Amino acid sequence: MSEPSASSDYVDRARREWAAQYPDLDMRPVDVIGRIVRIGSLALARFDRDLAPRGITRTEFDVLGALARSDVPLRASEVTSVAGISGASTTKNVERLVAMGLVERKRLERDGRVVLLSLTPAGRALVDEEFPRRIESEHQMLDDLDDEEIETLVNLLRRVTRNVE
Repeated sequence: MSEPSASSDYVDRARREWAAQYPDLDMRPVDVIGRIVRIGSLALARFDRDLAPRGITRTEFDVLGALARSDVPLRASEVTSVAGISGASTTKNVERLVAMGLVERKRLERDGRVVLLSLTPAGRALVDEEFPRRIESEHQMLDDLDDEEIETLVNLLRRVTRNVE
Protein backbone atom coordinates (compact mmCIF):
# COMPACT_ATOMS: atom_id res chain seq x y z
CA MET A 1 0.00 0.00 0.00
CA SER A 2 2.04 2.87 -1.20
CA GLU A 3 -0.33 5.66 -2.17
CA PRO A 4 -3.57 6.62 -0.43
CA SER A 5 -6.67 5.90 -2.48
CA ALA A 6 -10.18 7.24 -2.35
CA SER A 7 -11.26 4.01 -0.67
CA SER A 8 -8.58 4.06 2.02
CA ASP A 9 -9.73 4.11 5.60
CA TYR A 10 -8.43 4.82 9.08
CA VAL A 11 -6.59 1.49 9.22
CA ASP A 12 -4.88 2.11 5.87
CA ARG A 13 -3.60 5.42 7.17
CA ALA A 14 -2.37 3.89 10.44
CA ARG A 15 -0.74 1.03 8.51
CA ARG A 16 1.14 3.47 6.25
CA GLU A 17 2.33 5.45 9.27
CA TRP A 18 3.51 2.29 11.08
CA ALA A 19 5.20 1.02 7.91
CA ALA A 20 7.10 4.29 7.62
CA GLN A 21 8.40 3.84 11.18
CA TYR A 22 9.05 0.09 10.88
CA PRO A 23 9.69 -0.63 7.18
CA ASP A 24 11.07 -4.13 7.82
CA LEU A 25 7.90 -5.43 9.51
CA ASP A 26 5.09 -7.23 7.69
CA MET A 27 2.09 -4.99 8.34
CA ARG A 28 -0.62 -7.38 7.12
CA PRO A 29 -1.83 -8.08 10.68
CA VAL A 30 -2.66 -4.37 10.99
CA ASP A 31 -4.92 -4.74 7.94
CA VAL A 32 -6.87 -7.54 9.62
CA ILE A 33 -6.66 -7.13 13.38
CA GLY A 34 -6.70 -3.34 13.10
CA ARG A 35 -9.99 -3.54 11.23
CA ILE A 36 -11.47 -6.08 13.64
CA VAL A 37 -10.61 -3.80 16.56
CA ARG A 38 -11.87 -0.71 14.74
CA ILE A 39 -15.15 -2.36 13.74
CA GLY A 40 -15.62 -3.67 17.28
CA SER A 41 -14.97 -0.27 18.84
CA LEU A 42 -17.31 1.54 16.47
CA ALA A 43 -20.05 -1.09 16.79
CA LEU A 44 -19.88 -1.03 20.59
CA ALA A 45 -19.90 2.77 20.66
CA ARG A 46 -23.00 2.74 18.45
CA PHE A 47 -24.69 0.22 20.75
CA ASP A 48 -23.79 2.36 23.79
CA ARG A 49 -25.41 5.39 22.12
CA ASP A 50 -28.51 3.36 21.27
CA LEU A 51 -28.88 2.15 24.86
CA ALA A 52 -28.22 5.50 26.54
CA PRO A 53 -31.82 6.76 26.27
CA ARG A 54 -32.93 3.59 28.11
CA GLY A 55 -30.60 4.41 31.00
CA ILE A 56 -28.65 1.16 30.80
CA THR A 57 -25.12 0.33 29.81
CA ARG A 58 -23.93 -2.25 27.33
CA THR A 59 -22.66 -4.45 30.18
CA GLU A 60 -26.04 -4.25 31.88
CA PHE A 61 -27.63 -5.25 28.57
CA ASP A 62 -25.18 -8.19 28.41
CA VAL A 63 -26.51 -9.33 31.80
CA LEU A 64 -30.09 -8.92 30.60
CA GLY A 65 -29.19 -10.81 27.42
CA ALA A 66 -27.69 -13.71 29.35
CA LEU A 67 -30.92 -14.02 31.32
CA ALA A 68 -33.10 -13.56 28.21
CA ARG A 69 -31.34 -16.37 26.35
CA SER A 70 -31.74 -18.83 29.20
CA ASP A 71 -34.83 -20.98 29.58
CA VAL A 72 -34.29 -21.10 33.35
CA PRO A 73 -33.24 -18.61 36.03
CA LEU A 74 -29.46 -18.40 36.46
CA ARG A 75 -27.09 -18.11 39.39
CA ALA A 76 -24.89 -15.03 39.40
CA SER A 77 -21.88 -17.24 38.61
CA GLU A 78 -23.68 -18.55 35.53
CA VAL A 79 -24.46 -15.01 34.39
CA THR A 80 -20.78 -14.16 34.87
CA SER A 81 -19.76 -17.09 32.68
CA VAL A 82 -22.38 -16.57 29.98
CA ALA A 83 -21.97 -12.78 29.78
CA GLY A 84 -18.17 -12.97 29.85
CA ILE A 85 -17.79 -10.37 32.59
CA SER A 86 -16.15 -10.47 36.01
CA GLY A 87 -17.95 -11.60 39.15
CA ALA A 88 -17.65 -8.13 40.64
CA SER A 89 -19.13 -6.61 37.50
CA THR A 90 -22.01 -9.10 37.60
CA THR A 91 -22.78 -8.20 41.21
CA LYS A 92 -22.67 -4.44 40.52
CA ASN A 93 -24.77 -4.69 37.37
CA VAL A 94 -27.34 -7.06 38.87
CA GLU A 95 -27.77 -4.71 41.85
CA ARG A 96 -28.52 -1.82 39.51
CA LEU A 97 -30.83 -3.90 37.30
CA VAL A 98 -32.76 -5.13 40.36
CA ALA A 99 -33.12 -1.53 41.56
CA MET A 100 -34.42 -0.57 38.11
CA GLY A 101 -37.01 -3.37 38.24
CA LEU A 102 -35.51 -5.25 35.27
CA VAL A 103 -34.12 -8.29 37.14
CA GLU A 104 -35.46 -10.19 40.10
CA ARG A 105 -33.77 -12.44 42.64
CA LYS A 106 -35.38 -15.56 44.03
CA ARG A 107 -33.99 -17.96 46.59
CA LEU A 108 -33.99 -21.61 45.64
CA GLU A 109 -36.64 -23.35 47.77
CA ARG A 110 -34.59 -26.43 48.63
CA ASP A 111 -31.44 -24.40 49.41
CA GLY A 112 -32.09 -20.84 50.56
CA ARG A 113 -28.42 -19.96 50.12
CA VAL A 114 -28.76 -20.19 46.34
CA VAL A 115 -30.07 -17.07 44.64
CA LEU A 116 -31.41 -17.30 41.12
CA LEU A 117 -31.75 -14.36 38.75
CA SER A 118 -34.39 -13.86 36.10
CA LEU A 119 -35.86 -11.08 34.02
CA THR A 120 -38.91 -9.23 35.22
CA PRO A 121 -41.62 -8.51 32.65
CA ALA A 122 -40.09 -5.01 32.29
CA GLY A 123 -36.65 -6.57 31.71
CA ARG A 124 -38.06 -8.91 29.07
CA ALA A 125 -39.83 -6.00 27.36
CA LEU A 126 -36.60 -3.99 27.25
CA VAL A 127 -34.68 -6.90 25.68
CA ASP A 128 -37.54 -7.60 23.24
CA GLU A 129 -37.36 -3.98 22.09
CA GLU A 130 -33.60 -3.38 22.07
CA PHE A 131 -32.21 -6.67 20.73
CA PRO A 132 -34.00 -6.41 17.36
CA ARG A 133 -32.72 -2.82 17.10
CA ARG A 134 -29.18 -4.04 17.69
CA ILE A 135 -29.55 -6.72 15.02
CA GLU A 136 -30.91 -4.15 12.54
CA SER A 137 -27.98 -1.85 13.27
CA GLU A 138 -25.56 -4.72 12.69
CA HIS A 139 -27.34 -5.63 9.44
CA GLN A 140 -26.68 -2.08 8.28
CA MET A 141 -22.97 -2.58 8.98
CA LEU A 142 -23.00 -5.54 6.58
CA ASP A 143 -25.14 -3.88 3.89
CA ASP A 144 -22.50 -3.98 1.13
CA LEU A 145 -21.87 -7.72 1.54
CA ASP A 146 -23.85 -10.47 -0.17
CA ASP A 147 -24.73 -13.76 1.54
CA GLU A 148 -21.70 -15.59 0.15
CA GLU A 149 -19.33 -12.84 1.29
CA ILE A 150 -20.86 -12.87 4.76
CA GLU A 151 -20.47 -16.65 4.98
CA THR A 152 -16.83 -16.40 3.86
CA LEU A 153 -16.16 -13.63 6.38
CA VAL A 154 -17.79 -15.62 9.18
CA ASN A 155 -15.67 -18.68 8.40
CA LEU A 156 -12.45 -16.66 8.24
CA LEU A 157 -13.21 -14.81 11.47
CA ARG A 158 -14.10 -18.11 13.16
CA ARG A 159 -10.61 -19.38 12.30
CA VAL A 160 -8.99 -16.22 13.65
CA THR A 161 -11.09 -16.50 16.81
CA ARG A 162 -9.88 -20.08 17.35
CA ASN A 163 -6.27 -18.89 17.02
CA VAL A 164 -6.85 -16.17 19.58
CA GLU A 165 -8.73 -18.43 22.00
